[in-house]
Amino acid sequence: MSNKINPKRREPTVAAAVAAATAVVATNTSSSTGSSAGNTSSANTSSSSSSSLSSAGGGDAGMSADLTSLFECPVCFDYVLPPILQCSSGHLVCVSCRSKLTCCPTCRGPLANIRNLAMEEVASNVKFPCKHSGYGCTASLVYTEKTEHEETCECRPYLCPCPGASCKWQGPLDLVMQHLMMSHKSITTLQGEDIVFLATDINLPGAVDWVMMQSCFGHHFMLVLEKQEKYDGHQQFFAIVQLIGSRKEAENFVYRLELNGNRRRLTWEAMPRSIHEGVASAIHNSDCLVFDTSIAQLFADNGNLGINVTISLV
Repeated sequence: MSNKINPKRREPTVAAAVAAATAVVATNTSSSTGSSAGNTSSANTSSSSSSSLSSAGGGDAGMSADLTSLFECPVCFDYVLPPILQCSSGHLVCVSCRSKLTCCPTCRGPLANIRNLAMEEVASNVKFPCKHSGYGCTASLVYTEKTEHEETCECRPYLCPCPGASCKWQGPLDLVMQHLMMSHKSITTLQGEDIVFLATDINLPGAVDWVMMQSCFGHHFMLVLEKQEKYDGHQQFFAIVQLIGSRKEAENFVYRLELNGNRRRLTWEAMPRSIHEGVASAIHNSDCLVFDTSIAQLFADNGNLGINVTISLV
């Protein structure tokens, strides 16, 4: 499991915020004034502003890196982003932590609802690192784009792909298979692009799931069959394949599931899901092979159900 390295704590204050905001606003103002006064005045003003910014933070990149530390929440070390509120002494805390506190964590004073417009001005001119930078993401984004990026970031940690919520493991992609082999040893792995997924005792009552791994084309795929009561008194089976890999890698494959027997055939074909996406939403939307218990009995043999699984390259 990967260890998360928290950034060093640093207390942002109103004085620091105002100083930083002044530098940013002054740059914009100077640029505008210089333009209206003529090319010579513009060049001098621009040069002066550029020199001031460089000495303050070593250029745009250095400035952003230096200023982001002012936004660190003293409780969770995440970033305090607009709308930004401060205590009466000027200390900041993020919205998430603020709702759980009764006093300022820095000075123990009351949590006042004072809007810190200076820090919000700074935030609009700073690029923040993705919260998954510890897993390899190098993106730097303005705060308005940060949340959306992090929700789909390919570097965010992967959750254990096994169905159910009992396993809380998460980590980088290259450790997923190691986790499965060490912590879920009961899962069988079959080699080849065309296999039979045999689910035994499908008549067991209640919610049940069956899992098998398939290895082919240098990748590992997880085959999942779930039986659940999606509607009152109506049990259904949901079969789906997910790739132990990214969404981009999943686009290179297509899987085919087939129930075959007694002169009947039921098939489903689709692109495998990435384990980044998981299978819960696909099952909820019936975006997989779906059949009820009566259909299952048409293809079952003594309570066992065989599903032909074929993985192909696109």
